[in-house]
Formats: sequence, C-alpha cells, structure tokens
Amino acid sequence: MDWKMIDGSGQHRTQLVSAQQAQPVVSWKKIQMEIVFYDENSGSTTGTNENGSLLMPVSPDDSGEGLPYAPVNWPNRGDTWTWRVGKRVASTGHYLDRYIYLPKRLCRRIESSSNSSRRKHGFASKLSLERYIRAAFPSADIEAFFNSFSWKIPAKKSALTNGYVERRNLLTIPLEEMAEYAVSDSPTDTGGCKAGNKMCSSILEQSEKPPLAAMPCDICCSEPRFCHDCCCILCSKLINLEHGGYSHIKCEAVVDEGYICGHIAHIDCALRCYMAGTVGGSIGLDAEYYCRRCDARTDLVSHAARFLQTCESIDSRDDIEKILSVGVCILGGSQKTSAKRLLIRFESAIAKLQSGASLEDIWKVEDSFSAISTGAFDHGNAALEVMNDDLNVRTSSGHTLSIAFDHRSESLMLEDEIEQVLQALRKSQDTEYKMAEERLHAQKNFLLNLYQQLEKERSELARCASSADPNALLDAVLNRVDQIKRELRKLKDMERVANGFGKTSKGILKEHFGLETQN
Repeated sequence: MDWKMIDGSGQHRTQLVSAQQAQPVVSWKKIQMEIVFYDENSGSTTGTNENGSLLMPVSPDDSGEGLPYAPVNWPNRGDTWTWRVGKRVASTGHYLDRYIYLPKRLCRRIESSSNSSRRKHGFASKLSLERYIRAAFPSADIEAFFNSFSWKIPAKKSALTNGYVERRNLLTIPLEEMAEYAVSDSPTDTGGCKAGNKMCSSILEQSEKPPLAAMPCDICCSEPRFCHDCCCILCSKLINLEHGGYSHIKCEAVVDEGYICGHIAHIDCALRCYMAGTVGGSIGLDAEYYCRRCDARTDLVSHAARFLQTCESIDSRDDIEKILSVGVCILGGSQKTSAKRLLIRFESAIAKLQSGASLEDIWKVEDSFSAISTGAFDHGNAALEVMNDDLNVRTSSGHTLSIAFDHRSESLMLEDEIEQVLQALRKSQDTEYKMAEERLHAQKNFLLNLYQQLEKERSELARCASSADPNALLDAVLNRVDQIKRELRKLKDMERVANGFGKTSKGILKEHFGLETQN
C-alpha cells in the first residue's frame, strides 16, 4: 500500500493508491513511515515530528479533506471528513486552532433530523468531537478513531517567528480558580441559559435599546451546557460579572449585517493563550484581544481604562491590586502612547498600595506639569532663582516651574503632542489631496468635452464646405482651438500643486482652487 502527496488545488492532501479502495480504517501510526512529504519550495522531504510521525506543515487558515488530518471511510465507505486551521501557533509548532467537519452524508442526516434544533457540522476541540462520536456511535472504538488520523497539525515556518510564537513582555497574573455564579442543575430553571447560570445576561432584564444580535454559531455554541452569553470561549467556564465584569471581554465585531460575533472570553484565559495583550509573531497584537471565533481584534486600552473608575468604587485593597494587575498584563509591552500612559498610572497605583498609602491618595494624579506655562522661559534676560526649600525654579516674570517631575510622563506627553501634530498634518494633506484630485479631474473632463465639440465642429465644416456661409463654421473651429489652448495652459498651472500647496503661488491657489492664503 503506497501513499503520496498531491497538490492540485494548493491544499495539502494525501491520496491512497491501492487497488483495494474499500479498506477498514487503518491506524495512522502504523502507516506513518510509508508516507513521504515534499517541501513546496525546495522539493525535499520535510515535516514535523509528532509522536514519531512526519506530517506536512500547512499555512494559516489552510484547509483540506481526509488524511493525514481528518478521517476517511469512517464510519462508512466514502465518508471523508474535512479539516481547517486558524492562525494561532503553539510553542511546539502546532496550530492551537484546528477544526474538523463532518462528512456530507452525516451533515445531511443531522439537518434532516427532527430532534436537532441546532445544526452541528464542525468541532473546535478534541473533547467535543469525542462527545459526538460517543453519542452518535456508541459502539465505536474511540481510540482507534483518533489513531486513524493526526489531531495535531504542524505550522509552516512562515507562520512562526524563528520557529515559535513570539510573545513580547509576557506578564502573567497568579493562577487561581475563576469565580463562578451559582449554577442550576436544570437549564430550564434559568430560562434560556444552557449553562444554567442564574446571572446570565440572556435572562436578566434587558436595556431599552438592546445591542445587535449575536451571530448564530454551530461550533462552540452547539456544545451542551455552553452558553453564548455567559461562557468563556476558551475554557467554557462561566464569566464573573463582579466589579463591572472587568475579568472578561466580549467580541463586538460586526460579522454580518445586523449581527455581531458576541463570543466572550476571560481576560486571564486570553492572556495565557497569547490572544490578548501584546503578542508578536504571526498574530501581532498591541494591547488587543484576538477573537478565536471570528479572528477580529478588539482594542483593550479602553477596556483597561475603565479599571480605574471601577477601582475607585472598591474598598478592598486586595481586589484593587488584583484588578490593576490585570491591567498591567494587558498593557505591558504596548507601543501605543495611550497604553503607556495608562500603564504608568496602574504601576503607580500598585506601588502606592504596596507602600500602605490610603485609598484616597492612591487615585490622586500628580500633575507636575500644570505649573509649566507657555513663554515662561526668556533665554535672553530671565533671572532664574533656585529655591532650595521647595526645589522650584522661578523666572523673573513670576512663572514657577516644578523640577520634581517624572521623566516618563514628560516623554509620553511629548510623544502625544508630536503624534497629534503629525495626525493634523496628515489630515490637512489628505484634504489638499482630495481638493487637487477633484479640481484636476474636473479640468480634465472639461478638456475632453472640448475635444469632442471640436471634432463635431470639424466634421460639420467638412460636410458644409460648399454651403453659403462656410466662414462661420471655420470661425467656430478656430475659436474652439483657442479655447482648448487656454484650458491646457490652465491645467499646466494647476499641475504645479504637485510640489505641494505651500510651494504653489497664491494666484494659482486662489484662481484655480479657491484658496485664500495669508501672508
């Protein structure tokens, strides 16, 4: 029995070449040494060792059918399963997100079943697949089923950073059990919550303006006792609404018209799975959350900013430090100016907590820069006097500059100021570009219209050469030519804005673009 790789559609698949096409499921581990894989670029054999077997690495978001990553001829002959991977890669080089889908025959059987209110065609975890096999095929050999293919799928090196996922400044919070609300034994006791959560948002009083509906999900949400509104997509445990629900994040990305993703994840779970905070490699997060279900990104700076207001209403020092530590994990390593400024406040508050400062003093913002006034420095004749008692610098004009400042805050303030200037410059340049684009295209269209009129008048002149008054037609043609020459000169003047509006003469800007410039 020989195996070979085929690559007819850009996907990685294997094909069994044998005269006996209808064979029972063979253990993947038994035939692993008979499979040869080829590298797409060099043509040499390659693969990733997993339990002694060589497997062809695949690209992010790749998919395929059959072996080695999905069963074939199971449970019946001709039943071929399909597989798909996401983007996240573990440190071992295998995809964290891998999905497996039922054969078409089983899908049709589920869809035609009158007892199935949800259509479940795919599985996002090995456990969910095992549950389905045990429920749908009670007599099946689970071990033999999983031995017939490889669950782990290796990633190509292009999906890695030096062969592994890069994590910048990874900060972890203490591992502790997630707090959960009381769970009812019967989901029917709590209305529509499948997890039996009495505090589920789906059964609590809704606001006057309900949010967009969540997109129906046939993967994780079809799991028994998994509730879309209160269960973490990563660990399947209940979320905690304590202290404003700081410990979880909801993906509100619009995935379809009138629908959002709506899946929820614990911040702690997302941090540990490299799906939140600042992460390098193929994911590339900067104080963001990456949704496993829809691949959307959510900015976490605004989420962390709410922690301060939440902490100000809490009397427990331990709870405050716990919440602030989560914020530090979210913001650590970020390159965003807003995240850096917020991180300084979090770290400062934690330091004050640990030093025993009162809760009231913790939230006081030390603005050492409010005393800095524009024009306070006169380098020519300012007489500076250093006051040793309060370490202030006083100018002759009466302005006082405190020198007890934090250089990190000053650096961030300057970065923020420069960023605002650059954004304003880009905005003004975009406005100028749009204006130039509109006026130049209008002039071009006007010239094209003149050319068409000239062509029409020349044709009339040629046909009416023997008419009583050909001179009138000739004058019209000559006048049109003169008009075209004037408009061409006008276009040449307008094209001088290529050097920038600042280097274009005021007369051109005023006449052709309607701009009044100041001296």
